[in-house]
Amino acid sequence: MARLIEQSVARVARAIVAHAPEGWAEAVLVSTDGLFGLNVDGKYTLSDAPPQSIHLTRGFQDLSDVTAAVGTARGWERTRLEIRCLPSGAYSLVASRDVVSRLYGERPGFLAVLDHGYRLFPAGYAQKEGTAGPAGDPELALARLRAYLKRRAEILGHTEVLPPPVSEASLADAERRLGRPLPPDLRALYLFADGSGDDARSLFGSLGWIPLAQLVAANADRREPVWTGWEDHWDAVVLDADPPGTVRRCHEHPAWLPFATADDGNYLVVDMSPAHAGRPGQVIQVGRDYYEGPLYICDSVTSLLARYLDLLDRGAYEVGEGDDYIGFVEDPYESGFDPELLSGGIPHAVPSGLQAVLIQFNAPTSPLDLAPLAVAPRLRRLDLKRRPVTDLAPIRDLPIESLAVSLHDGDLAPLEGHRHLRSLDLATSTTIDLTPLRTAPNLHGLDLSQAAVQDLTVLAEFTHLRYLALTGSQWAVLLDENKVPPALAAARLSERDASRVGALSWAARLGLTVGAPFVVSGTLASDSETGRTR
Repeated sequence: MARLIEQSVARVARAIVAHAPEGWAEAVLVSTDGLFGLNVDGKYTLSDAPPQSIHLTRGFQDLSDVTAAVGTARGWERTRLEIRCLPSGAYSLVASRDVVSRLYGERPGFLAVLDHGYRLFPAGYAQKEGTAGPAGDPELALARLRAYLKRRAEILGHTEVLPPPVSEASLADAERRLGRPLPPDLRALYLFADGSGDDARSLFGSLGWIPLAQLVAANADRREPVWTGWEDHWDAVVLDADPPGTVRRCHEHPAWLPFATADDGNYLVVDMSPAHAGRPGQVIQVGRDYYEGPLYICDSVTSLLARYLDLLDRGAYEVGEGDDYIGFVEDPYESGFDPELLSGGIPHAVPSGLQAVLIQFNAPTSPLDLAPLAVAPRLRRLDLKRRPVTDLAPIRDLPIESLAVSLHDGDLAPLEGHRHLRSLDLATSTTIDLTPLRTAPNLHGLDLSQAAVQDLTVLAEFTHLRYLALTGSQWAVLLDENKVPPALAAARLSERDASRVGALSWAARLGLTVGAPFVVSGTLASDSETGRTR
């Protein structure tokens, strides 16, 4: 078996090297074969350019064979392979129990999930639901849909035929399976037609209105939303769209019912559990391109149809080739509200509805004055690490949930007892005292890998901490003193040059069952004429 594994690994290494870009310095490919099949990811590291992804065109069967062979020999349910290659032709395989994941980006390293059963609910899931009734009107919505179809027929020169309506019994069964009713105006539309069908597939702007059965299928089996993507960001903050407080601050919710899509991963959704300023049945947009959170569109499907009619009446459209498509030249979903400030600094005049400030790469190096932010009572996210900050006092009373800051000659006293703070990414120029953070009741995520800390062992008193990122030397202090925070669900080793073997040793010290890794190494032969490895 060992010989077959060595041959398979050599073939994969040969494929990696054969497709390496000019100037590459190292290649790392990671493969996991578990419950959902073979997952492969990897990067070429270049000496003078950003990393490039490895796109493996062959070798998948070899990877699968190695994973299965090692997993069977060691009794591992999930096995992770890491293959490293150098331009010299040297390569190595480390196969291990799937307990640590390699991380890339600005601060590479490894992630260990200590509690796979832990679920962190998004902040918005606990928001109070709005008490107002729905804004939509079923009779008006139906009248507007008929008028909209008539105007489209006049423009296109032919009538679009929609599918037959659903029955009252089908609607009642759908609502039973969904566990909630549809808004009255959308319900009335399904009693008129079961979606837009193929003839009018771009009825809702550029999106198709989906059949009722598809709506139910997309929602009936959904569970309460939880955030488990530790690798990307331990606790994402989702911003309200427009106006503030209308939409829950989640990436998804079981009461968000998609009713239109272009099959591109983006959806129009009726929100049946709005935030305190919202209305049930309001229309929001969610999906692949809305990674900062949902975009509020309008208070109802009734209002959305009015927006489409207005665009047609104003001539803000164009007809596609073949007279079978109407495209709006103005965005019918633009809300006109921007909750984020992306800049190199903070202006003296800050909009009161501001919810996030992200300092960009081209920021100056002078200290940042946070005083103007005091007039932004809804501010929840600050990413200030591109500029130094000397005083956190101006944000003491603001509802900041996510804070990334480079603190120069300042202290953390203003964050003592801060009841909103959920995650802190801290860099410092001098040694800092963590003690004030002990009384922040909702602080669940902490990244100190760029901070000089006076006494790391105080972290043992952070009984609510769920995520912690440290360098190898910082982790050594906690592990040697047995002062690891007791409730950690995920831990990050922030080390650019850490090896998988070293990461496995770290994970074992954290209490994870690792087992001895399976290691293979070798050197690819060189072509005598070209000098390239083969």
